[in-house]
Amino acid sequence: MQVLELIIFAGLAGVVLYQLYAVLGRRVGRQPEDAAAAEKLPAAGRQAPVADQLEDDGVGLTGLAAIKHHDPSFDLGRFLAGAKGAYEMVVRAFAAGDRETLKNLLAPNVMASFEGAIAEREAAGTTETVEFLHPPRADLERADLRGDTASVTVRFLAEFRSRTKGAEGEAVDDKRTAELWTFERSLKSRDPNWILVHVDAAEA
Repeated sequence: MQVLELIIFAGLAGVVLYQLYAVLGRRVGRQPEDAAAAEKLPAAGRQAPVADQLEDDGVGLTGLAAIKHHDPSFDLGRFLAGAKGAYEMVVRAFAAGDRETLKNLLAPNVMASFEGAIAEREAAGTTETVEFLHPPRADLERADLRGDTASVTVRFLAEFRSRTKGAEGEAVDDKRTAELWTFERSLKSRDPNWILVHVDAAEA
């Protein structure tokens, strides 16, 4: 994957670490033995690529077809592959308190939330590291186009080991998480970055 794409998707992944203390820290019901079967099944309710259904003028198109019509360079496979790698990178950066990495990737309000969580952890004398047990899974949940603004929601499933060290010693916690990330981008903008606008808990 090109360097530019890695940078773009790194910006997309910003919110996950704040959610380690909220949405992402919750265990969910998906078990390791379910993964193989799940990979073979289509996700219920999710949209499949429909770029081949484009109309000449774009009238009446919705979802990925509408986005692809306005931005022919959009490729869902590259989008999801880059998002998975960025997910891991940003999770580790937040756990490490790496503000320099995060501040160039996050919207100001998201960075403010990250900054608050990092500062609180530092004040308590606590450090954290994250180790992914398996590569995260990313699936398209839905896509939409409102005017010139494209919106894509991705469902992430991840399993990771969190190691927290503080005055009372070290705690190790294995977690399975599921969440929905919604990203937006103006297709008229020359800026290729997608902006994370919402994160919510999801069913595994």
